[in-house]
Amino acid sequence: KKRAKAKMADVKRVCVASTNPVKLEAMQAGMTSMFPDQEFEFVTAKAPSDVSDQPMGDEETLRGARNRIANARKMVPGCDYYCGLEGGCELEEATEKMSCSAWIVVQDAEGKEGIGKTGVLYLPPKVAALVKGGLELGHANDQVFGTHDSKKSSGAVGLLSGDIVTRALYYQQTVVLALIPFKNPDLYFA
Repeated sequence: KKRAKAKMADVKRVCVASTNPVKLEAMQAGMTSMFPDQEFEFVTAKAPSDVSDQPMGDEETLRGARNRIANARKMVPGCDYYCGLEGGCELEEATEKMSCSAWIVVQDAEGKEGIGKTGVLYLPPKVAALVKGGLELGHANDQVFGTHDSKKSSGAVGLLSGDIVTRALYYQQTVVLALIPFKNPDLYFA
């Protein structure tokens, strides 16, 4: 029993600042792959992003991820890590093409931070037109593809790639990138 208690004390508590199951899955997979010898307990918080429902541009999207963390810290104090994932779109003025990507931010209890950004995916014109018209990307996808709540499953990337790249997989690699400073603290936080 002493051994079990000592081991439980070493469990790191991770708050994912969203209740979206895709974001939780990506965080679990990314953290356990980066730190395979570490035990984690994952909790979620329905933390608001305090940005528009469909963030536009990198600045607003990254701010949304950080805001989710700040709000999650108030909602679920005492975690070892807080993780904010925020998807956004960007309109290229010159071409009128729209892309989507996501920012993933991880902060430890002290506020040390790692950041990653997914690859950029260009949206089909029908989806882009709906987003330009004010619809959130997930709702635009559902309308065009005849799906329901796709942002909690495949997402745009899964729908467009035939689930070769699911939304969870798309985020997972970026979670790993955001965790690099925590894997190499002497290089980043010295």
